[in-house]
Amino acid sequence: MYYGGRNAGKEENMQINYYKEYSPSLGRDMEFKSYGWAGKPILYIPCQDGRFYDFENFGMDNVLAGRIEAGQVQVFSVDTIDKETWSNLGGDARWRLERQEQWFHYVTDELVPRIHEINDRRGVWNAGPGIMTFGCSMGAQHAANFFFRRPDLFDRNLSLSGLYDTRYSFGDYSDDLTFANSPIAFLDAMPEDHPWMERYRWNKCVICVGQGAWEDEMLDGTRRLNEVVRRRNIPVWVDFWGYDVNHDWPWWYKQAEYFLPFLLDER
Repeated sequence: MYYGGRNAGKEENMQINYYKEYSPSLGRDMEFKSYGWAGKPILYIPCQDGRFYDFENFGMDNVLAGRIEAGQVQVFSVDTIDKETWSNLGGDARWRLERQEQWFHYVTDELVPRIHEINDRRGVWNAGPGIMTFGCSMGAQHAANFFFRRPDLFDRNLSLSGLYDTRYSFGDYSDDLTFANSPIAFLDAMPEDHPWMERYRWNKCVICVGQGAWEDEMLDGTRRLNEVVRRRNIPVWVDFWGYDVNHDWPWWYKQAEYFLPFLLDER
């Protein structure tokens, strides 16, 4: 169900639409918002346990406001179900992973076609035909997982302060679905002649992490992912920022501003 747009306050020039639609994959209604009217579509995934409205609630809309209002990008902010999956530490591991897969297919099989239906590509001519994934913290892990698992759908990625495997939430538990949701694992095992390998070399991906407060686990995950992509000759821009760069929004704003021109082929 489409609930129409609104322009308010600081976003007076930004077209914002709210959607609530039934998901067959998840068996329930799911909500998302779109920001803007045209341009490169960006799928924004909130931080752990986040909601679809966090893109604006945490101020990331301010970073992209100029591009959104100019019709260069259109952002689609998705709802997570992390409380049932990654954060549900006392739940059955297999059930949680199967639920994660249902959410993954909600995004790839249901939301992606809706994004293409809603999106108008006017304003961007050279940023590729696919969708950009973007997230911070747990959102970065989801964003990278979508990009690496489905590079036919997602041709750009910006992941800031992510982990990139399942150990944080699932410990030593291991099965086919922990493998499928761990880019560090499945990229390392991917055959050289897999068709995705060529896709990666046409697409663009940025993985960034700081080395300051609350970044220790994310720093380790980024280093491990960097080792894999270097060894497999997968062109990913992995960037380690300084020891004053903390796991927090002010730095994610700066990182997004820094990397977006590269991902949008502006430089």
